[in-house]
Amino acid sequence: MKMRIDVISAVPDSLVSPLNTSIIKRAQERKKVEIYVHNLRDYAHDKHKQIDDKPFGGGSGMLLKPEPFFECIDKLLTERKYDHVIFPSPGGKFYDQKIANKFSLAKNILIIAGHYKGIDDRVRQKYATDEISIGRYILTGGEIAAIVIIDSVVRLLPGVLNDSESALNDSLMDGDVIEAPYFTRPAQYSGISIPEVLLSGNEKKIKEWKEEQSKILTDKWKKINKLE
Repeated sequence: MKMRIDVISAVPDSLVSPLNTSIIKRAQERKKVEIYVHNLRDYAHDKHKQIDDKPFGGGSGMLLKPEPFFECIDKLLTERKYDHVIFPSPGGKFYDQKIANKFSLAKNILIIAGHYKGIDDRVRQKYATDEISIGRYILTGGEIAAIVIIDSVVRLLPGVLNDSESALNDSLMDGDVIEAPYFTRPAQYSGISIPEVLLSGNEKKIKEWKEEQSKILTDKWKKINKLE
């Protein structure tokens, strides 16, 4: 099954490079996913192609107007059903691997990317099925959050990653677990040597070492993020 991802953006050029690089590019070349970016200005019909306006009630910044979003989304909805209409927002649910895994099972995903001060809330109220926050900070636009979501989902699609890049053993794939550290050649560099056990060839001891290091790193991660 090929996945389709649509993104609505006021600044579509900001998505061009990330969507045509590395694993996301490969996934498209391998026909595992189709990604379409829709320029919000194409759905503004005044001579200035205006897509933003001042918010009611005052305040700084400009809001993206509802009409272009409604027109674009309604058009897309006549063409297909979306399993998830994702609205990146500071007020959304914190994004994690479990949500990425769920999204990766979808056939069609639509991401509504905000910009400037934000989007008229009627867009969220009518269309959003999933409100997602990628962290406790503010970004210039939802395009960055959209790339985070797309990358984390696309790499999970069967046939996208090579065996050497398998996502199955990545940190956080199996619950809140951080992987043991990795090392490669040379065995000593800049006065730092890799753990001797990794050179021993003893698979049992190496496995035990990895499990111990994973536990140490996971406990540290939980502590610094106050997850305990």
